[in-house]
Amino acid sequence: MKKSRTRAFTQYLQKQWHQGGLLSSLLTPFSWLVYLLVAIKSYLYRKKLKTAYRAPCPVIIVGNIYVGGTGKTPLVIALVQALRKKGFTPGVISRGYGVDIGPEARTAFGTNASASQIGDEPSLIARHAPISVHPGRQQAVEKLLATWPATDIIISDDGLQHLKLQRDIEIVVQDNRRTGNGKLLPAGPLREPASRLKQVDFIITNLKSTPLNRFQAEFDHEIAMTLEPVSFTHLATGKVITPRQFINEHKNQRMTAIAGIGQPDRFFATLAQLQLTISQTIPFPDHYAYTASDFKAINADIILMTSKDASKCNTLSEERLWSVNVEPHFSNAHFFDLIEEKIRQLPLYSSN
Repeated sequence: MKKSRTRAFTQYLQKQWHQGGLLSSLLTPFSWLVYLLVAIKSYLYRKKLKTAYRAPCPVIIVGNIYVGGTGKTPLVIALVQALRKKGFTPGVISRGYGVDIGPEARTAFGTNASASQIGDEPSLIARHAPISVHPGRQQAVEKLLATWPATDIIISDDGLQHLKLQRDIEIVVQDNRRTGNGKLLPAGPLREPASRLKQVDFIITNLKSTPLNRFQAEFDHEIAMTLEPVSFTHLATGKVITPRQFINEHKNQRMTAIAGIGQPDRFFATLAQLQLTISQTIPFPDHYAYTASDFKAINADIILMTSKDASKCNTLSEERLWSVNVEPHFSNAHFFDLIEEKIRQLPLYSSN
């Protein structure tokens, strides 16, 4: 009963944040206060009245201004892979949402990275690049470089508003909600004014269902992204198969889809595009910590989940779990070339 009431209020708040309404109007004065605090903070760092840490190598921020999940993690992973192909040695820092990191930054690299130790999203990223996790980004950077000194470029997963860390490139990830009702928290969903989008280097709009070739950009530096399924992984055995193989082998079985991410409907829409017959979809709170009891009441032969969810379920004895692995596709096929071009123009490289 309590969960249903919480979910109902969350849906109501999301609607207010997207379309506006009475609650949003009542909360607007508090948004003015948030705006003032954001403006003061920006002014202090801009005028160097507060000191920001400069890492010894370039820093790329991948963040958002819309509170909650917008699809940053797949982009971070794709960026890591693209930079490595271009000759860089990337490392990643993150705050480790939902995990009590403690005074020392925690590091990981490889498939054994634990979501309970560094967070669900960092544990996914760690499969592709070294990662250092700490709410203080300077501590995270210093531990990353001390542990993997060959790192020559750093990607910050989130941290757009963490002005204590200087950055060279800013990428904002948004989704089809864009800036919602345009108001700052708590009257709206924004951490910073919508005008902030004009200041960043790239805006990546994570589409729910619109085809890339029909996307209408609002900014010259805006690029659309879709997340396309590339494989399915059986958690109990580690077996990985293509979407076509999965459909052919399991099309007659009863399937339920679950998602504990910022926007569960986006994942469910992705499955619908594969023309899978899903009998039930179950949203969970973002960063939800699953237990075996969560699956006992699900009447299905197969339970599909995101890679982020799967990072917390590998140790559960549940034969029905499959993760759906996705990769981003962009409306501008040269997106990563544009990133490299900006990097090469930095003083560190242009002076050589």
